[in-house]
Amino acid sequence: MGASLQKRQQPQSLKALMGVRDLVLDGHIRPGERLSEVAIAARLGISRTPIRAALARLEQEGLLEVIPSGGYAVRGFAREEVVDAIELRGVLEGTAARLAAERGVLPVRMKAIQDLVRALDETIRDRPQDMDFERYVELNAGFHDALAGLSGSQTIRREIERVTRLPFASPSAFLDKQADVPAFRQSLLVGQAQHKAIVSAIELHEGGRAEALAREHARLARQNLEYVMAEDRSLLRRVRALALVGE
Repeated sequence: MGASLQKRQQPQSLKALMGVRDLVLDGHIRPGERLSEVAIAARLGISRTPIRAALARLEQEGLLEVIPSGGYAVRGFAREEVVDAIELRGVLEGTAARLAAERGVLPVRMKAIQDLVRALDETIRDRPQDMDFERYVELNAGFHDALAGLSGSQTIRREIERVTRLPFASPSAFLDKQADVPAFRQSLLVGQAQHKAIVSAIELHEGGRAEALAREHARLARQNLEYVMAEDRSLLRRVRALALVGE
């Protein structure tokens, strides 16, 4: 009976979490605005109990903050915080790459990440304007997930997962739904060259080089952020989660 009830509750919990997260990331609820459990429950068609759990989870992820009067408000982020989150991901992925190179990688894991690199190559075909963009986003996420676990360190994987819960620190932060932004598309060729170089350095047990390459690779997200903030602010409405970022 208990297990059956849990199964019925899981979809509602997931629907609540994804629904509230989407409302926040897509800018429907502004930074500093208090979230009303009643209003959100009505909007999503879900009872208040899973909504309450979703709010607590998103506070743990860093998207919401507890307010003195009770409840939660959407958290705003300074530009420097976004840069720091991206840099931290680079540090952690760099450490993952270095440990993989120094400790060695199980053949099955090395083959998996090599297959991902080859699939990414086939997707790009040296012509970003003709690429299967959705496929690239999917494979890119797979590459970074594989890199996080390549050394076999659960500590490193767990910390990378934690920092990438902040949407603008995710490897796909400036990829999702940006198929028609030339500046972002062009960076994909650079990113793919870095993917290959990281895997090559790990294979050759070049720990320092693998670490440096992975850290530099994460900075592509920072370059895209700078482009949006300084060159084309019209993209603020189109890049998910940047509605949470102040000047």
